Amino acid sequence: MVKKSDTFKVPDEWSFNNPEVIEHFDRHVKESLPWYDLATGAVAQIARCYVPKYGLVVDVGASTGNIGRALAGLLTARSAKLIPIETSLEMSRAYDGPGDVVLADIEDFNFNDGDKPDLIVCFLTLMFVSVKDRIGLIQRMKAAVSIGGAIIVVDKMVPHSGYAGTVNYRLTLAAKYEAGATPEEIIKKELSISGLQRPLSAVELSGFVEFFRFGDFVGAVWEKPA
Repeated sequence: MVKKSDTFKVPDEWSFNNPEVIEHFDRHVKESLPWYDLATGAVAQIARCYVPKYGLVVDVGASTGNIGRALAGLLTARSAKLIPIETSLEMSRAYDGPGDVVLADIEDFNFNDGDKPDLIVCFLTLMFVSVKDRIGLIQRMKAAVSIGGAIIVVDKMVPHSGYAGTVNYRLTLAAKYEAGATPEEIIKKELSISGLQRPLSAVELSGFVEFFRFGDFVGAVWEKPA
């Protein structure tokens, strides 16, 4: 049961600059996505395979710092550096993780300014990037990452066609409801993000290898060949 003091009123228009969204972000995202911690842990384990001694990691859309916190031990052990990037000024102020947040529009960020990243993580980020800019952003990340390095994406995908698509959607709804989200919250959130959240297509993640799937959400990794 969610305590009354923790209740969250979903705004009519979703925004990561909305103070109430930010205040309740961590609880809300775990309630909406019950696999959130599992996927975060999976990203941290995969990162161990790609971050070398004195390496560089870029967290695209760092939000409150779940990826940074998950990687903190690895970064310390390997004397590696994390650059968290966040578009929202208000969200950047709530960041709680290693590294200093770079406030920048993700679509315009220069990944080639400085050392080449060994790993770029996009955790629930690309679905909020406009479709017209997304392919270009992914291509720039692929060009920027070091040889032998990788890009990890965890995001929502365009639903499967046919009955399988309906099944996946119902699985997602059931997980949210069982995690404590009310039917009203679920519906209002779906309407709130209309047009702001656009799921990714398989074409956009061409060449990525899937390591996680729950409903319409997928985790995938791309490795830069020599």
